[in-house]
Amino acid sequence: MRSGEELPLTILRDVLRGRIEGDLDTLEVAQFPGGFSNLTYLLRMGGREYVLRRAPLGPVARGAHDMAREYHLLEKIHPVLPVAPEPLLLVEDPGLLGSPFYLMERRRGVVVRTTIPPEYRDLPDAPRQMSEAVADTLAALHAVDIDAAGLRAIGKPEGFNARQVGGWAGRWRRARELLKDSGDLPPPAELRDELVIAWLEEQTPPESAHTLVHNDLKLDNLMLDPTDPAHVVALLDWEMTTVGDPLVDLGLTLTYWTMPEQPGRGVNEVGASFPGFLNREQFIARYASQSGRHVTGDSVRWYEVLGHFKLAVIVIQIFARYRAGQTSDPRFAPLAGQAEWLIREAWRRISAEATGDAGEVRPADE
Repeated sequence: MRSGEELPLTILRDVLRGRIEGDLDTLEVAQFPGGFSNLTYLLRMGGREYVLRRAPLGPVARGAHDMAREYHLLEKIHPVLPVAPEPLLLVEDPGLLGSPFYLMERRRGVVVRTTIPPEYRDLPDAPRQMSEAVADTLAALHAVDIDAAGLRAIGKPEGFNARQVGGWAGRWRRARELLKDSGDLPPPAELRDELVIAWLEEQTPPESAHTLVHNDLKLDNLMLDPTDPAHVVALLDWEMTTVGDPLVDLGLTLTYWTMPEQPGRGVNEVGASFPGFLNREQFIARYASQSGRHVTGDSVRWYEVLGHFKLAVIVIQIFARYRAGQTSDPRFAPLAGQAEWLIREAWRRISAEATGDAGEVRPADE
């Protein structure tokens, strides 16, 4: 359990008593170590297990980390996309644990972060199977009938791409303003972040389609069967899900897939640059095949630049909270450098567009 992120067990027992099954007198709580945003805990009681999610500590952006929205989303998504866990209980009173929270079913599996886990090291085809699991899950998500599932109303799909650029640009500028005297980011003229924003604005395409958009679909948000890396047990972290252009999802997934490092972690040994995994072009081809969409490396360039920019915004917002002392999690200390790398990589892809080599991955220190 990270310091300062403990749950008040007496209050939690009182809140849950009579509302869920299990012996609350035996309640034990452990914190899941991954994730930089919402806090996630495992609750054990009398042979039963649940997962609890709540917002991070400290001030949060308006409309962000909305536990009630995430809970009600899963109520609609779980029946039509079984990899989405089933939500079980929503508690909206923020005075109990410091924010609203919800419980969902606990699923068991392997979460692959930056290395191939021991369960798969003797399976020579595991890298390809994991690669295809990511691409296939993305395609399955985008195949959900948003009208039949009652999901269209969760977002405003018309004009989605333009609002993405405007919204993320505003968040970037606000975070930069908070850090303006810290020296953690180079000036805009050097970093070229405003040039990235201007390019995204000028090149914004119309939506390719309107589908469910997870907005953070990556390998370590999948839970895989310990004996079969091709079988997805769960898709996690639904907090940013909306309805919009499916290629926005693909662009962010490719951003993660081609990164030499994962935010807040060390060298990444899974993904496009490593033996056995699908490379960028193969990943795009697999998604195109499974989704039935006409997608090429050139047609997703804008979406990849947006993906790099969005991830830069996410990590710099987290770093700003760390710099302000709202969290002491040491994993957040290097995030300013990673946000800078992401912006530079976005600009490199823009600059390399005419040469056709923008899919190349460069080390984070170049």
